[in-house]
Amino acid sequence: MADHGTVEYATATGNDYPAHEQTYESFVKYAFDGSIHVINLLLGLTVGGVLGHWFMAIPVFLIAIIGLIAALGSGSKTPSYVAFALSFLIFGFTALS
Repeated sequence: MADHGTVEYATATGNDYPAHEQTYESFVKYAFDGSIHVINLLLGLTVGGVLGHWFMAIPVFLIAIIGLIAALGSGSKTPSYVAFALSFLIFGFTALS
């Protein structure tokens, strides 16, 4: 049988832990931005389909797309937060009117 010694990652050749960290951070960011985008699209579909205000749903869809593009381009979560807040405000305004 093969000898199974302890693996020392700090001294191993080809240690790519920083690359793994970067991949994980990118995955978390894309998952967050994508989730917020889907929530915004669902808010738009709720405004248009359930509440029957398709004229007010169009800005929600545009805000969702612009927010996603800005978030992916800038690397910040702020555009996603702003897009969600604006979409939710439109949803609330439409639901109460």
